[in-house]
Amino acid sequence: MLTVPVVLLSMVPALQFDDWQWLAFALTGPVVVYGGLPFHRAAWTNLRHGAATMDTLVSLGTLAAFGWSVWALFLGDAGMPGMRHAFTLAVGTGDASSTLYLETAAAVTTLILLGRWLEARSKRRAGAALHALLDLGAKDVAVLRDGREQRVPVARLVPGMRFVVRPGEKIATDGTVVEGASAVDASMLTGESVPVEVSVGDTVTGATVNAGGRLVVEATRVGADTQLARMARLVEEAQNGKAAAQRLADRISAVFVPVVILIALGTLVAWLLADADPTAAFTAAVAVLIIACPCALGLATPTALMVGTGRGAQLGILIKGPEVLETTRRVDTVVLDKTGTVTTGRMSLVAVHTADGTDERQALRLAGAVEHASEHPVAAALAAAAAERTGQLPPVDAFANVPGLGVQGTVEGRTVVAGREALLTARSLPIPAELAAARAAAERAGRTAVVVGWDGSARAVLEIADTVKPTSATAVADLRALGLRPVLLTGDNRAVAEAVAAEVGIPAEDVLAEVLPEDKVAAVKRLQAEGRSVAMVGDGVNDAAALAQADLGLAMGTGTDAAIEAGDLTLVRGDLRTAGDAIRLARRTLGTIKGNLFWAFAYNVAAIPLAAAGLLNPVVAGATMAFSSVFVVTNSLRLRRFDASS
Repeated sequence: MLTVPVVLLSMVPALQFDDWQWLAFALTGPVVVYGGLPFHRAAWTNLRHGAATMDTLVSLGTLAAFGWSVWALFLGDAGMPGMRHAFTLAVGTGDASSTLYLETAAAVTTLILLGRWLEARSKRRAGAALHALLDLGAKDVAVLRDGREQRVPVARLVPGMRFVVRPGEKIATDGTVVEGASAVDASMLTGESVPVEVSVGDTVTGATVNAGGRLVVEATRVGADTQLARMARLVEEAQNGKAAAQRLADRISAVFVPVVILIALGTLVAWLLADADPTAAFTAAVAVLIIACPCALGLATPTALMVGTGRGAQLGILIKGPEVLETTRRVDTVVLDKTGTVTTGRMSLVAVHTADGTDERQALRLAGAVEHASEHPVAAALAAAAAERTGQLPPVDAFANVPGLGVQGTVEGRTVVAGREALLTARSLPIPAELAAARAAAERAGRTAVVVGWDGSARAVLEIADTVKPTSATAVADLRALGLRPVLLTGDNRAVAEAVAAEVGIPAEDVLAEVLPEDKVAAVKRLQAEGRSVAMVGDGVNDAAALAQADLGLAMGTGTDAAIEAGDLTLVRGDLRTAGDAIRLARRTLGTIKGNLFWAFAYNVAAIPLAAAGLLNPVVAGATMAFSSVFVVTNSLRLRRFDASS
């Protein structure tokens, strides 16, 4: 708000009224002194440590421009009524005493602050991954006291307390089942696509979901000792341990700034030794400082990032900040989580095997009907598939759930049993050889086999599994084309992992299976220790720490908040093909930023000799800055034409 009027008044002579310069001075003061305070503080700190960064150059340039303007206003001719800016190339005594550089000081400060603000806004979200993880836990719990349930905050749980977990509720903390049996959905923590059957004596983990019957659990670990809390610490350690990419501008500044200061001092000394007018000598030195501090530098990163992220949003890709872009060029290995990333993350019916004389539609209809009455996730997947293929399912009578084995009920006058082979054997329903072979093959492939029987015999085997997304094979081929080596990482068993890997084109030697959340971090670290630059694609809570540890984290937007916050790039649509598009876009955006930085310096470096020779008035230096800024913005706008297939 303060800078725009200053720039317009200073650069457009038609807008300059009598005493306009005093209004410009009043507006510029707060911008340079208060707005530029972070740069001045950093420059002073750098000076005390003998270092020079872009802050040093910004502080020197803006203070030199503002200081000279103050001198020209109060001791020179610039404060006279009717003064107008005269644009001349050569530096002269008369020009110097009546020339103001207020727009330069204000514009440089404002533009570079804009870039810093955009970067800081993305960094403020870095700690949100920890909050998202901890928010997964239950907030209160039904504690058993003298046989009665009493709801209390989870924070009041202590080891040894017993609490009730009803179907659909989250388990409040790590513990041991002391009563009941159920299926627990632990996919968000472990990545396992199949719910885990638990009964008395089994351990359960806090934040997992009870998908079946009522459980009574005795707390064993609470608070900071739980697995969820340990995972939060893993995320924090990975985020703190990831070295932030040093800004390219600061690397250039380490050499550029001292050289510019030496040139400015050399210019002043040379002019004085040549018996030049002190005012002209000082003006030439100030011109060197001003032209060396390009406005375009403040636009180089934020404009490319804004255009790049805008185009990315159209393609379903969110880039969190400029510090993640540099990594995309170095990445050579991409670690893919299986459940929810390569696969759908949902249980689906993938195959139906029937005995001789049994109709597939009838088998699905009867099995779906009896499974529809169960709360088990596998049963729900089977019932949904049966309803989709056969229509409305018939009602079930005399339904019974056999914990850990399956279900049975009466459907259309038939007693139907569905579940494990042991349940059918116990009900005197023998399994024909061809169905036994189908069940064995399904289990070898890591799928869940549900055996269904009625009228004295097993009639069908239904295979339930987490299916591969239709686009995953194309996505893996695309990642290979970018020079990346895909590695499949999962908490599921090896048979399932290798079957999925074969389907998408990943060799068995690049499959890491049966990996716990903390081991996922170790796997990424191991690849990094081998000298690889690792990208990680995941969607679950169990992936959050690995996403933070990886050099580049790509989170599926269909996943959990913890994974999204821990990642550097978010793939909004949940389509793995956008991982390749994201890396290409990030690389293109980084290339644009580097091009912008080059030209931001190049225009000004080329003019430094002219300024030192006294052939360039600082006002013209301001015009050069404006031209370089226009070029940077135009160059950034080319990112709007980025195509996902390019």
